[in-house]
Amino acid sequence: MENTGDKEVVCYHKLHREYPRRLLHYGDMPPRLFVRGVLPREDRATVAIVGARMCSYYGQVQAFEFAKALSQAGVQIISGMARGIDGHAHRGALAGGTPTFAVLGCGVDVCYPRSNYDLYKKIPEQGGLLSEFPLGYEPLPRNFPLRNRIISGLADLVLVIEAKKKSGSLITADCALEQGKTVYALPGRVSDGLSYGCNRLIEQGAGIACSVESLLEELGISPGKSDKLLIKSQIRLESQKNMVYSCLDLQPQNLNQLLEKIPLSPEEVMGILLELQLEELIVEPMKNYYAKIK
Repeated sequence: MENTGDKEVVCYHKLHREYPRRLLHYGDMPPRLFVRGVLPREDRATVAIVGARMCSYYGQVQAFEFAKALSQAGVQIISGMARGIDGHAHRGALAGGTPTFAVLGCGVDVCYPRSNYDLYKKIPEQGGLLSEFPLGYEPLPRNFPLRNRIISGLADLVLVIEAKKKSGSLITADCALEQGKTVYALPGRVSDGLSYGCNRLIEQGAGIACSVESLLEELGISPGKSDKLLIKSQIRLESQKNMVYSCLDLQPQNLNQLLEKIPLSPEEVMGILLELQLEELIVEPMKNYYAKIK
């Protein structure tokens, strides 16, 4: 270990016994890692969740819910603390209770983006902020593709949620495949530019992320002790769905009107509205307007 001059930051050299063993398998890993908080546990399954910065509500909800459910099952979530999918994945992981970890494209003493300052403070309380860049290093554009190899290297499985044709998250997927890791992608409409990258990955053989259970099975994790948690979650979800459905009628209502009437977070309401659409109980005749089906 190296003295960094910051009592909250530790620097682990590649030869140190606590340097992540997962990274030692690959020759292009950094000679040292700066850490604010702690390193991921080697004995716990780890999933990287990555995706578009400019994501849709659907992507936000799915990133949050996948991360939360995986975290509730004891899986560590890794991402890059960027805007969009990354941030929502970290927030879902924090809600699930298992530590989450962010690999930064700048020094760990630099908060970027500033809009994720809450994550910058919360993540190290149980998990950690990691970077190969020294303290004070600015978030230069070239840093972010470089750090993606660390995100995939630390993970057992990489889940891509929304990616355009030239998305940086596809670089992470490529790194994962080169490292022999499993890649899953969230399917989307073929006409949606944000789903192009995910649909392309699936076409090339990536797993289809249709449920948390499929990811847990891939990781070799049985619900086991989390059965009761999942059952309680399902019961709670059904009551929430009934509440949201009862607030709708045959005349379309704006999302903001619904949010004023329903005592749930916007992410939860959006997720339930999406499920009700998939069950063909409601329609979205125009953007952010919802109505029951006769």
